[in-house]
This record gives sequence, C-alpha cells and structure tokens, in this order.
Amino acid sequence: MKILFLCTGNSCRSQMAEGWATALKSDVIQAYSAGVENHGMNPHAIQVMEEAGIDISGHHSKLLTELSNITFDFVVTVCDRAKESCPVFPAQAKVVTHSFDDPPAMAAEADSPEEALENYRRVRDEIKAFVQSLPDSLNQE
Repeated sequence: MKILFLCTGNSCRSQMAEGWATALKSDVIQAYSAGVENHGMNPHAIQVMEEAGIDISGHHSKLLTELSNITFDFVVTVCDRAKESCPVFPAQAKVVTHSFDDPPAMAAEADSPEEALENYRRVRDEIKAFVQSLPDSLNQE
C-alpha cells in the first residue's frame, strides 16, 4: 500500500510520519512525504526523531510534483493548510485528513528551548500512535 503524507512545507510533520511508517510499517506500507510548498528539513524534527531512534536526517523536503509518477492508495494530509490546498488526486487515491498541531508554531511561543522541543516530542509521539494504527484506521475514515 502506497501512502503519501502531505503537509504544507514537508519539513516536520509529514517527514515524521514518513519516518515512523518506514520504521514501523514497511512490511505493509510504502511511505512517502511531500509538501505543497518546500520549506526544507526542520532540524528540531530531525533531533526529536533521532531521540526516538528514527533517522530522518537523510530525508529532503519535496514538492508534491516530485512524486507525480507514483499512484497512491491513500493521501494523508497531516495539517489543515495542506487539506485546504490539497490538489485533486486520481480516483484510486483516497484523501484522508488527520491534522496534528504545528510544532514550529508552538515552539515560537515557548518560554525556553526545552519547552519548544517538548512540543516537537508531543507531536512526534502523536504521529507515532497514528502510524501504528495504519493501515486499518485509514479504511475507517
């Protein structure tokens, strides 16, 4: 099953989701991530995933157009902005929304660097829980 995790900039949440899916579900899922814009990789996302034992440092921020030759079974938008600007996919791709809080936005409001990282860790763990429910949870949405 081919799943695309789509976010605005493909810098944080969609990258975490791809990392978790590859690490936890590679026997049933081919995971991809992309953005409707290209923001580059978020170093804090890389850091907190590394803390969890998942190396996404080799990932790069991709635009959706870079994956246009792949036929996806599911497209999971992981943020509301990506949902709003989500392009139309061929009929075989089911688009599902599962939004997560935006760690960079929350980190900007944090009182300390450690508090900022806690926002990334919380979202990382929420994404992990979601990915662990795949692919079953996608068929229920």
